[in-house]
Amino acid sequence: MPRVKRAIMHLKKRRTLMKRAKGFGGSRKKLLKQAKVAVTRAGAYAYRDRRVKKREFRRLWNVRINAAVRSYGLSYSAFMNLLKKAGIGLDRKILAMLGAEKPAVFAKIVEQVKK
Repeated sequence: MPRVKRAIMHLKKRRTLMKRAKGFGGSRKKLLKQAKVAVTRAGAYAYRDRRVKKREFRRLWNVRINAAVRSYGLSYSAFMNLLKKAGIGLDRKILAMLGAEKPAVFAKIVEQVKK
C-alpha cells in the first residue's frame, strides 16, 4: 500500500479554520488549538442564537402591539383575541410595524376588530 502524505489536507483544514477565527482576539486567532475551541464555541452560539433571535423579535412585536393598542382602550391579549374572532390574518410583525409607522391604518384595524 502506498504511503499517504497528509500535509496538503492538514494545511487546507488549518487555513479554513483560521479564516473562521479571523477577528477573534489574542491567541484565539493565531494558535490552532485555541482557534479550534473558539470556532466550535462560536458555531454553537450562532446555532442557538438563530433560534433565540426569533423568540426576541416576537417579544418585541408583542410589546409594540400592546403599546399601540393601549391608546384604544384594549389590552394586547384582548386585541389578539378579537383579531382572531374577526378573521383578520395579519401577523405580529406587520401589526407592530403598522402600530409604529402607520397609526391611521392601525386605527382602522382596531375599529374593524371592535365591531
